[in-house]
Amino acid sequence: MTQDFAWLRRGVVEVFPQPVDVNSESLEKRLLTTNQPLRIKLGIDPTGTDIHLGHSIPVRKLRAFQDAGHIAVLIIGDFTARIGDPTGKSEVRRQLTEADVAQNAQTYLDQVRPILDFDTPGRLEVRYNSEWLSGLNLEKILELLSTMTVGQMLAKEGFADRYRKENPIFIHEFLYPLMQGFDSVAVEADVELGGTDQKFNIAVGRDLQRHFGQEPQFGMLMPILIGTDGVQKMSKSLGNYIGLSEHPGQKYQKLQGVPDNLLEQYFELLTDLPLDQLPENPRDRQTLLAWEVVKQYYGEQAAQEAKEAAQSGGKEGAVPEFSLAEVSQFPSKLAYILNVTGLCKSTGEGKRKIQEGGVRLDGDRITDVDTTFASVAELQGKVLQVGKNKFVRLVP
Repeated sequence: MTQDFAWLRRGVVEVFPQPVDVNSESLEKRLLTTNQPLRIKLGIDPTGTDIHLGHSIPVRKLRAFQDAGHIAVLIIGDFTARIGDPTGKSEVRRQLTEADVAQNAQTYLDQVRPILDFDTPGRLEVRYNSEWLSGLNLEKILELLSTMTVGQMLAKEGFADRYRKENPIFIHEFLYPLMQGFDSVAVEADVELGGTDQKFNIAVGRDLQRHFGQEPQFGMLMPILIGTDGVQKMSKSLGNYIGLSEHPGQKYQKLQGVPDNLLEQYFELLTDLPLDQLPENPRDRQTLLAWEVVKQYYGEQAAQEAKEAAQSGGKEGAVPEFSLAEVSQFPSKLAYILNVTGLCKSTGEGKRKIQEGGVRLDGDRITDVDTTFASVAELQGKVLQVGKNKFVRLVP
């Protein structure tokens, strides 16, 4: 194991708890004195189908711990996703079905595969928290509930605001932090990673580990990535995101447009490049950032092709275009359009790809084989994708 704490702390906002005196344990001290790998926990709830670069930040930190010789414990919150993390939400989240969660979970794993080391034996555990949460009986649930007061729960970000505004807070939402905290008990985590908005949940995990006689974990918090608009946090709903599964040309183009004042943070959080060796010219920095990030996810050849397309003025990274005038009639089923565009060899293959979850429209996964579009207007300008490497932009 290598214990380069300065490297592990790159881009980290806070490690807690901090030592109160020279005799107190710190994460750095535990890393330096341990004679066995630490268990580094990251939980992700598959509440949607796609991950953007903001979501990749704690996953990249998990990889840094893997490279340092520690054990990455990636928890797929297939049980907690059915509640949904209430953090920062002004209203109750829609509860997902078990089928929704299972499908989303597979897409999440596909998208983080380029980041994590899935191949080195003993360096990654992928766990599903339904393994221990679905079997909790009422006695155990009451024990979990008894570790926290209503006042403590209402101090959580979001709950206090909702309570003040008289927006409903449902009892099952109070269970979420406790269940996420119990994940730390179940996997005996030494460190939990998360965004700055996860401090409450990680602290609950520490309390529960102490309650169940375990050494409490350390929390390591990373910043929330500002989106490409340079103002608000990266979010698909705000349209300022860069998806992990986007076409490499699109990803390259978006990264080249990152505002100058965000470039250093993007380099720090999304690449391994030394920050003291970056180009001085902002345009050169944008180009280097685009190259490095696309190379991470698609390889050097794809990065080179995206770069050449951008240099030649290729629109949106030179995604091949398909004219919807070639679709014989509307309304038209997606499976038929997949065949006409050449992305699939037949309508039947199109249906299979849809059922398998391999079809996206502008990054959104489509799984209903009966999906039908009424007019050209619903599709024009959008990118239709099959698998990782087949794309066309739909034009009139």
